[in-house]
Amino acid sequence: MTDATADTSPPRRQKNPVLDALYRNKFSWIGIGLIVTIVLLAIFAPLVAPYDPLQQSILSRLQPPSVDHWFGTDSYGRDVLSRLLYGARISLAIGFLSVLAAMIVGSTLGILAGYIGGVFDQLVMGLVDVMLSFPTLLLGLMVAAMLGASFENLIIAIAITETAPFARVARAPTIAVKRREYIEAGRSLGFTPFRIMGVHILPNILSDIVVVGSLWMASAIRTEAALAFIGLGVRPPTPTWGGMIREGFDNILNGWWLIVFPSLSILFTVLALNILGDALRDAIDPKTRSEG
Repeated sequence: MTDATADTSPPRRQKNPVLDALYRNKFSWIGIGLIVTIVLLAIFAPLVAPYDPLQQSILSRLQPPSVDHWFGTDSYGRDVLSRLLYGARISLAIGFLSVLAAMIVGSTLGILAGYIGGVFDQLVMGLVDVMLSFPTLLLGLMVAAMLGASFENLIIAIAITETAPFARVARAPTIAVKRREYIEAGRSLGFTPFRIMGVHILPNILSDIVVVGSLWMASAIRTEAALAFIGLGVRPPTPTWGGMIREGFDNILNGWWLIVFPSLSILFTVLALNILGDALRDAIDPKTRSEG
């Protein structure tokens, strides 16, 4: 005779420690909330924007914030709020695509350098050190000046400036992971180096790469705004946050809103990405996760 009946309830799903730590971090929700809000406003800009961002009205030029124009108008009579919403599309797209390209190229170089080692590793890391010796803005300025001002060239210029950090971040854990026993077992079974790097090494270092990507996306948005401010961004009249600051600089004394609102948009976006990146880093780090 048994003392207790068998437990037939389904087994509980084990919590993901990273997601659980991210869920318990209150600051992460601030970053996630800001990013989601900004992305949604950018996606639905045609529905949210009260005016056409390219519509000019000389009679309405340089109007301060009012009921009709919440963020005022610029020197051409265009609605600043509408241009901010459409400009978010350009800034976020450039930031995301440039970081994605830098992540793919840089991580690939870093994994190859860490796995192959030897002369190839020295050559790749030497190139990375040279690229890191230049300030990000200066390197982006040189590349953008050579390629010319356009949406595609701006993505390429910013991606080149951010390739080196991803290569360095991917190389170090690759060297550590390739010495583990299951990697040696894979080699003994005849797995190709590309299979080992893509199937067994990449998933183990992907979290570090994603954290760096969230942090460097904030840097990409700042770089785009800086390049647009000096005239190497997307060509007018396409609205971008950096371009709006540059256009408002000429009217800074009698049109403070032309600079304040685009600057605040960049500030909140960069702040949200940094908060999210720090939260991801703390959630992935086992020591920080255990302390929380």
